[in-house]
Amino acid sequence: MRVLLLSDIHANLEAMEACLAAAPPYDMVVNLGDVVGYNANPRECLERVRELDCPVVKGNHDEEATLPTSSERFNELAERAIQWTRDNLTDQDKEWLRRLPLQKRVHDFTIVHATLDTPGQWGYVFSNLDAVASFTYQRTAVCFFGHTHVPMVFIRDQGVRQERIEHVRIEPAKKYFINAGSVGQPRDGNWRAAYCIYDIENNLIELVRIKYDLATAQKKISKAGLPQLLAERLAVGR
Repeated sequence: MRVLLLSDIHANLEAMEACLAAAPPYDMVVNLGDVVGYNANPRECLERVRELDCPVVKGNHDEEATLPTSSERFNELAERAIQWTRDNLTDQDKEWLRRLPLQKRVHDFTIVHATLDTPGQWGYVFSNLDAVASFTYQRTAVCFFGHTHVPMVFIRDQGVRQERIEHVRIEPAKKYFINAGSVGQPRDGNWRAAYCIYDIENNLIELVRIKYDLATAQKKISKAGLPQLLAERLAVGR
């Protein structure tokens, strides 16, 4: 079985469609949260995810979009974008987001948006020390997460180490906490959309980057009246 993993789409329809079209043949799609926020197509991306009928976990932007007012967790830029998103989602859209679980087991692996130890507190995993807490709660050999918008692989065997690699072979007696990167707003200095393929039978994971119609995504942000900085940052991957 091949699984296509998408994370942090953030209402970027062009990036999402590009990932779905470019990925090699897959048997199912899994979504790691933050379908909405920042970009200009929240409803269209939600509709596309629902059409895929795939496992989905809740991200912090998904949660914020369902709240009547800000929880004060967001900076000014993110808050302006999420208020626009609230105004452009239907009650049905918000109810669907509200019901998403914080974490989920899919076949023999786990998915979560942020951390396994406190998934609803939206902590970030950037370092080995950050990853240790999640490994403590990880009951499967592999767990995929998002939230940081930076593709990254943490491996636990004798200790915990971090690697920036494109191909991972799952080995016995080790655990893997893998960030699939961001489809719709990468932040590692690479503007291209990120997705991940998990070949379960062959114990292989590939982290992939692809080009998408960046100009159209930027024009939509400007036309929607969202902050221009959101369009500009897409081009630099920050």
